[in-house]
Amino acid sequence: MMEEIAMNTPLPERRRLLQLGLASAVACPAWLTPALARSAAANLHPTPAQTEGPFYPVQLPRDNDGDLLRNGTVDYRRGTPVWLDGVVTDTAGTPVRGAQVEIWQCDHQGRYHHPGDGGRADPDFQGFGRVAVNREGRYRFRAIRPVAYGGRTPHIHVKVRLGTREPLTTQLYVAGEPGNARDFLWRNLRSEADRAALTIPFQPGPDGLRARFPIVLAL
Repeated sequence: MMEEIAMNTPLPERRRLLQLGLASAVACPAWLTPALARSAAANLHPTPAQTEGPFYPVQLPRDNDGDLLRNGTVDYRRGTPVWLDGVVTDTAGTPVRGAQVEIWQCDHQGRYHHPGDGGRADPDFQGFGRVAVNREGRYRFRAIRPVAYGGRTPHIHVKVRLGTREPLTTQLYVAGEPGNARDFLWRNLRSEADRAALTIPFQPGPDGLRARFPIVLAL
């Protein structure tokens, strides 16, 4: 094609056609270079795994939906409410359909619903929730902004189930918390990319505090 332009086209017209070709290459890289586009999309950083910790529920609460502030017919009115949401994808950015996301956290006093924590958690707080992602891989929870306890910086535990598999168990952290740098699990994250993947802003939104936690599975 380039030889045809060089051989059969006057010089001014040749320059114009070459300029148009370069402009198209810049504007439409996805269809001109599909292999490069696929390569770029495959570079999502996998969400790093962390320990489950000692307080995963021994017995799931009777109410275990995505609203941890509504335990049966009781409303939990302590702590700072937050909407926690995100999307579950693979490293190519494709939504992972069929995934279930679980979270569990301590109450506003730093207590878990677990016998190993003395069984002193606020009974109004559900403490655990499980939701199925939608067709776009999205999930959403109503929780509280986590609080510090016993040497741990504020965090929320997260687990992803995919059928009989558990491809990810991890913990998410609050960006800007001074206790993060002193927390042994946060410090043990291997890279800045791992820390960035698990440390998220909790920011005011139109319907209250909001935290967005994207989950990337290395399937």
